[in-house]
Amino acid sequence: MQISHCNFPEGILYDLDNFIWIKKDEVDGPVFTLGATPILAALAGKLTKIKLKEIGTMVEKNKSVASIESLRYFGMVRSPVKGKIIEVNNTLSSNPKSVNDFPYDDGWFVKIKTQYSDATNGSDFNTENLKLIDECHDEIRKLIDKLHIRCFSAFPDYEMFEIGVECAATLTKLDELIGKIDLGNVVHVVSDDTSADLEMIRWSEEREQSLLEYRKEGTLYHFIVKKIK
Repeated sequence: MQISHCNFPEGILYDLDNFIWIKKDEVDGPVFTLGATPILAALAGKLTKIKLKEIGTMVEKNKSVASIESLRYFGMVRSPVKGKIIEVNNTLSSNPKSVNDFPYDDGWFVKIKTQYSDATNGSDFNTENLKLIDECHDEIRKLIDKLHIRCFSAFPDYEMFEIGVECAATLTKLDELIGKIDLGNVVHVVSDDTSADLEMIRWSEEREQSLLEYRKEGTLYHFIVKKIK
């Protein structure tokens, strides 16, 4: 399910207090994979460092399984269930931004074996703040609005807020930034120039750079540009 451009897959449970998802693994026993929702990823910003608890660590409900850092954020990833960490995603130490880019796939944090021997499908965890998306989509929509969360087709590595600036000047700055960043990096450009949509499309075609997405919210245009050459 997509809510305000943010993805929330069905069949997994969501912790509305800590912005975490948890999913039953296809294995014998009550083993769950835990990760961050796009809400947490957006609040934190581009992650630069992740530290995971060690395998074998016993975790109490609502206690930390990892710490996450960005240039503007430091916080804890908290487990909505009690159990023992049996596996960790070590790739996050070298590629923390995968949590931003692929929160439900490569960006998972840990796997936990719970203390509930009859937890075969997650129904035992369907409490007030741990719900399927069909049960909490209205609450999530309100959280996204309250926290001013924006989700895009790709998570930005860089931001350009060019308000009150002519589009020509904005594109000059974008040229300079594109020349400095790595291939595959993504830039979020915000402009209030009334011709920004046409100018950005023209720019992407001339520079042969990928314009992944653009949309208008009120008087502002949001562009997601990926450096491909």
